[in-house]
Amino acid sequence: MKEPGPAHPITITPHPGPVRIRLGGRVVAETRQALELREAGYGPVLYIPQKDVGPGLLNLNPRRSYCPYKGEASYFDLSADGAPRAAAAWSYENPYPAVARIRGHVAFYPDRVDAIEA
Repeated sequence: MKEPGPAHPITITPHPGPVRIRLGGRVVAETRQALELREAGYGPVLYIPQKDVGPGLLNLNPRRSYCPYKGEASYFDLSADGAPRAAAAWSYENPYPAVARIRGHVAFYPDRVDAIEA
């Protein structure tokens, strides 16, 4: 486990406005409680509370990955109105303490959904 610091900063802040995720012509997630994670040289990532994703739309995918700063990531397939997308979202079910705020949240790949509106 690595701790964020000056060489690899990670910040998590509340996103100031609404966020909507669209797939297959419908809104699959909508929230006013998104978190914005900024990590080192990567672009910002919006994490949405899992409770704000439509019921039954996320199905656990067998894929897993590991981040030394955040922990093990789980992936989810997303399907809405006949538009299935494999591993379209991910979450850290048991994130490391430095990023514990993203527990219970899910992030979506921009190229695997129709739109992330923020």
